[in-house]
Amino acid sequence: MTPTHPCVVGIACFAILGCVTVAQALVTLEVTEGNSTCIKAELSASFSITYDTANGTRTVMVPLPGSAVVGGASSCGGDGRSPWLVALFGDGHTLGLSFSSNNSLYSVSNLTLQYNLSDVTTFPEANSTDVVTVETTSVGMVARVNTTYRCISVSPVIVGGATVTFSNVKMEAYMTGDDLSPNESVCTADQNSPTAPLHPPSTTTAAPVPVPTPGTPNQGSYSVSNSNGTVCLLARMALQLNISHFSALQNKTIQEVVNLLPNQTTSSGSCDPSSATLVLTQGGTTNLSFLFTLNTTSNRYHLSGLSVVAAWSDMTAPFNTSNSSLDYLRGSLGRSYMCSSEQTLAVDQNFSLNTFQLQVQPFGLTRGQFAQAEECQLDQDNMLIPIVVGAALAGLVLIVLIAYLIGRKRRPAGYQTI
Repeated sequence: MTPTHPCVVGIACFAILGCVTVAQALVTLEVTEGNSTCIKAELSASFSITYDTANGTRTVMVPLPGSAVVGGASSCGGDGRSPWLVALFGDGHTLGLSFSSNNSLYSVSNLTLQYNLSDVTTFPEANSTDVVTVETTSVGMVARVNTTYRCISVSPVIVGGATVTFSNVKMEAYMTGDDLSPNESVCTADQNSPTAPLHPPSTTTAAPVPVPTPGTPNQGSYSVSNSNGTVCLLARMALQLNISHFSALQNKTIQEVVNLLPNQTTSSGSCDPSSATLVLTQGGTTNLSFLFTLNTTSNRYHLSGLSVVAAWSDMTAPFNTSNSSLDYLRGSLGRSYMCSSEQTLAVDQNFSLNTFQLQVQPFGLTRGQFAQAEECQLDQDNMLIPIVVGAALAGLVLIVLIAYLIGRKRRPAGYQTI
């Protein structure tokens, strides 16, 4: 990346002045084998990356430039290997997308971002010159086989301590022709856009129809280990997904509540000094990703990002959404966060997550065990109510007892003269 590139102007503006407008090019990338194209993507992307400096941390916004090229690690797959699209850009930066398919659907199964901190133009005053690699399996790009995945809307993906934001995406893997299929699988954000309706128009706008809730979910235990096998994140929680989507069976938008089943759910993720990711996957239908961020100045952490991908049988298209600007589950470094009460974590207008019997610690674990817990305000309030009621009852009993004793003392002794 040279200082005269228009995209770099956007980066400098963000890093120094706090601007958020970054020039984004529409990039076309193709992976070919022989004379055939197996992956084609037309997209814009930018990367919000936080890194350490001598004076704390700094966040830059790095665009995927129009000069990005397909790297040699890209592949159409085969012989047990997944198809890979690897884009090279700037001074040693790469974006990699790995694909998988179950014959009816294909998806981006892994997103890898690699950035070079020795690139002083992009990362001024960085403490390190390392090449940092972060990845996630919670991407949210799912389409039906032999269709083009389309998502014009802005779609952020949390990956480690960075956020990759896509827009204007048209992409297809496992292609049978040399160009994108005219048939499209449209992302949830575009379905809800007034400029890109997917479902037949209705004469009235109705609120999502709620469906019966499945009851309180079971608590599951989940963990993440770092590269040397040490547990770096622990979580115990019962989870319930609340999603509004268009029902193919009912031909209308419904509000569906589904419990995450611990015995069918696997956990994965990654841990960095100031960020930790927990990814929960239930079969091939549900993928839920949590991003925890640590403020190294205050030694406080919080849940800063949540994303979900759901491909339930009644959905007309896979549902995916994310939010990387949340502020939930706040705790202190070296302590776990606990909340037995039900909490609702709102992500956007179409998705919220209900939590029950939750305890989580994403940083400062010792010997793979939870540290002393900090209770949430809801639990403290629930404990305070019976204490207040008990104190009030005790006070009332005391008042009655005092009144009785005063009454006895004033009663005259012996017989009264008639």
